[in-house]
Amino acid sequence: MSNVLNEEQKQQVIALGRLGWSLRRIQRETGIRRETISVYLKEAAVAFRPPRGRRIRAKPASLAGEVTTDSAPPKPASQAEQVTPDFGGESAGETQANPESKPGRSPSASACEPYVEAIEAGLSKGRNAKAIWQDLVDVFGFSGGYQSVKRFIRKFRGQQSPEARAVIETAPGEELQVDYGTGPMVRDGHTGKYRRTRLFVLTLGYSRKSVRLMVFVSSSQTWAELHEKAFRRLGGVTRVAVLDNLREGVLKPDIYDPTVNPLYRDMLQHYNVVALPCRVRDPDRKGKVERAVGHAKNTPLKGLRFESLEEAQTYLDHWEAHWADTRIHGTTKRQVAAMFAEEKPALQPLPVEPFRYYQYGKRTVNLDGCVEVDAAYYGAPPGWIGRDVQVQWDSHHVRLMDPQTGQLLREHLRQARGRHRIKDEDRPRRTPLTTLQLLSRADKAGSQIGALCRGMHQKDGETAVRRILGVLSLVKKYGGATVEEACAVALEVGVRADYHFVRRYLERHPQLPLSLRQVDPLIRQLTLYRDFIEGKTKESDE
Repeated sequence: MSNVLNEEQKQQVIALGRLGWSLRRIQRETGIRRETISVYLKEAAVAFRPPRGRRIRAKPASLAGEVTTDSAPPKPASQAEQVTPDFGGESAGETQANPESKPGRSPSASACEPYVEAIEAGLSKGRNAKAIWQDLVDVFGFSGGYQSVKRFIRKFRGQQSPEARAVIETAPGEELQVDYGTGPMVRDGHTGKYRRTRLFVLTLGYSRKSVRLMVFVSSSQTWAELHEKAFRRLGGVTRVAVLDNLREGVLKPDIYDPTVNPLYRDMLQHYNVVALPCRVRDPDRKGKVERAVGHAKNTPLKGLRFESLEEAQTYLDHWEAHWADTRIHGTTKRQVAAMFAEEKPALQPLPVEPFRYYQYGKRTVNLDGCVEVDAAYYGAPPGWIGRDVQVQWDSHHVRLMDPQTGQLLREHLRQARGRHRIKDEDRPRRTPLTTLQLLSRADKAGSQIGALCRGMHQKDGETAVRRILGVLSLVKKYGGATVEEACAVALEVGVRADYHFVRRYLERHPQLPLSLRQVDPLIRQLTLYRDFIEGKTKESDE
């Protein structure tokens, strides 16, 4: 025996054979060759069905004791010739039971002849033979078999002439068509194994000039980058791009209003191109690129393997220049290169800078009013907490947009992990101000106020923040002019020039600001007080 199975595989094959599975089905499920399966089934005396299209010669009478290849014991002739309507064809028994089998009908005529109109109506709706047979049985009481309807439809379709295919003509520089196909096997440099590639094809609608590129894996950004690379090879771009409803280009296929991938849409908008997805189940709209994909698969790449992606691309580019571009196209009857020379001046010029790619996604605004992108936090406008926003980000910026209208809500610079970026107008009212913000407010309130606050901060550091807040609160209470005069006096006195001095001064002179001459008595008192305090301090130190 050419292939010996272990006990587990042997029992599995025998069990499937006893279930009535065919050899082909057992081979498909187990991976074991049919010849091996048949040997084990014969040894186990399990009947099996021979492969479709093959007939097992009848055993001689002397071998009648051996296992037969039929799936059931022999039936009488009257029963063996009968076929179930769902699987078999017309038989003598069916003809006798069929009321449509009238004595005057020709033996070669089909039982479906009286139902031609119903069958033709079903075919016009795109229904298959099984559905039409079921409709005939349910609606018209048809007693014929499914095989009878199937044969009649096959003959009926053969009598009809094929439907003409429209040739879509486009002006130079008007339209391009793009699609993916199956590429050749190429060795992956990382794993060392051969991998199936994806073949990207872009075809111009007027000249049929094509650009073919190969990649291992695809994504939304890869799909857009392949377009850009093809645009640069052509030296221009058309005004419309026709594509299939693949995920990289279309997020939500729809007959009337498809949703185009935002990254792909923005890339085409950068090149002034409009995406035009085909209608669902209407691939003939982009038949030019479909033919270009098949041309590459069946002619230059058929049966070949390459050791690297660069080698495969070089080979395909050589074939493109020497054979594909120089051929006489079957529809236009003109050379592709000559027609592309006519179309190239009509192409739109490429922009100076390439498209800047970004990542995108949906984020929910947290309770702190921010969304998280790569472990950094970016503020959203007020009123968006708990709602979803569309986010776009690259290496420089993060953009928050309204998911319904696409309006830009906020744009932030990228931050390091764990950092926040919030605009001042988006901060909550109770958000504590930073030290720099407090000093900036003090400078805006007055030059003397700012100088006093900065002096306190330089002397005491962060512990002076509370006193700076006190000075700013005095500005709200007494006004900027009055506090400015008090801070000037405090800076000139130089004794504990901080919030407490300014507050005591304002409590004594709350109405109008006083000049330095009018406060000389107060200054003298404070000076004496300072000398007294310093003397006491020295005595205590000694």
